[in-house]
Amino acid sequence: MSNNEGIAKLLFDLSSESRLDILRELNLHSLKMNEIARKLDLTATENFRHLQRLSKIGLIQKLPDGNYILSEIGKLTLQFLPALEFIFKNKEYFLDHDIWRLPYQFVNRIGELSGATLSMDVIENINHAAQVMAEAEKFVWGLGDKAMEFVDPAMAKAMTSGVKFRYIFPESMLPKYKPKVDEMANVEKRTLSTIPAVIFCTEKEAAICLPTSAGRLDYAGFFGKDPMFVNWTKELFEFYWNRGQRCFPKQALFSKTYKRGNPINSKQGELIWV
Repeated sequence: MSNNEGIAKLLFDLSSESRLDILRELNLHSLKMNEIARKLDLTATENFRHLQRLSKIGLIQKLPDGNYILSEIGKLTLQFLPALEFIFKNKEYFLDHDIWRLPYQFVNRIGELSGATLSMDVIENINHAAQVMAEAEKFVWGLGDKAMEFVDPAMAKAMTSGVKFRYIFPESMLPKYKPKVDEMANVEKRTLSTIPAVIFCTEKEAAICLPTSAGRLDYAGFFGKDPMFVNWTKELFEFYWNRGQRCFPKQALFSKTYKRGNPINSKQGELIWV
């Protein structure tokens, strides 16, 4: 049997909600045959057939005391199922949005987004982001295709409460970007040549909106408070933050008056913030 045939057989044997439910139950605790049938409302014949099939492909094992448990292969298989479930649950979104602009190591962990909720309503998403920002207590991080405007009441309130802000926007917008004079030292900004997605996260909640297949950011995407999803989004933001360019002119590096968080006059007379 070739590797491809083995994978095809595994997927075929898993193409049953009852067998998937058995794996999920055994992932929680060992069970005897009659206990599995009772929990999942299966007939004795159905239950026996499913257990035989799962045993044959090595996903479960029967102990001498009659209890069934997940094998090590079964544990690994169950670990990677959420990624496939998440993809197919949101297949209409992924048919029209490009996740391959993200680094491979994050695409490979797509199962960690399983606890997030897809929202296609752009206005609702923007309003929700403002609410999340207002509720932040430690930090707000954002990556987007527009420079952040520091006039939003929610952001102004958060800034005066000591919330730390980090924002990444396209370097093409830097010549047009004129920061407000009330920006504070707890705001840091960097630029990227291209914006691969919209990312928004606080210590409590996160969001990611992928570009469409045509490369347009439509602000439809995934939102949630699930710790695994929030951590995935934070790590993705940090990946781009570490590759972003700080917003200050080269001559500022040699200025004796340079102080982090203070405005610097560029040759063009514009305020450039770092």
